[in-house]
Amino acid sequence: MTKFHPDYMITMKDFVKEHSAILRKQTQEVSRPVTNEDRNTLLAMLQYLKNSQNQTLAKKYKLRPGSGLSANQIGVDKRMFAVLFDDEEMMLINPKIMSHSLNMIYLPEGEGCLSVNRPVPGFVPRYERIKVKAYDIDGHEIIVQLQGYGAIVVQHEIDHLNGIMFYDRINKEHPFQLPNHVIIESFLPFSSFLQKKLAGILFSC
Repeated sequence: MTKFHPDYMITMKDFVKEHSAILRKQTQEVSRPVTNEDRNTLLAMLQYLKNSQNQTLAKKYKLRPGSGLSANQIGVDKRMFAVLFDDEEMMLINPKIMSHSLNMIYLPEGEGCLSVNRPVPGFVPRYERIKVKAYDIDGHEIIVQLQGYGAIVVQHEIDHLNGIMFYDRINKEHPFQLPNHVIIESFLPFSSFLQKKLAGILFSC
């Protein structure tokens, strides 16, 4: 039985920290049909993102703003995550990247993580466009195509489900050095929320 449900407010105390074992393992596939417990957990995760992007609630409850949240970040060993960016919200179950572009992008300010309470400087290369197969909260198979910031967020979350942290993709010896064998460009989100809320740690998931 999980404590997470739509009326439960996730706060920073619910997040596991970066050295927790659950963040370094492959998460378990979610069974179908989707159980009420898994549905409720996903809804609570999405609500956290909404709360964290609300200036009043974020300040009152000391929430770090986030664009994405995977289940293992709150200690739940399930392959599912929620994302919220530019008023686009998704809750994806058992996601798999089916294809991706050759071109890559990166956020010039770098990425952050709700489970990492420290700045980690460096560029994180991501595919510019991806096609993902997953199941929605009702258990229906869906195909989503993303590009730009949305593609970055979803790749970050899928990494979480595979036990990969964003800083694993940063060049260890030269953090601001990018791959030289692909076309790769910087990407700067233009939405007012991202400009205002994520100006410091631009990206937090």
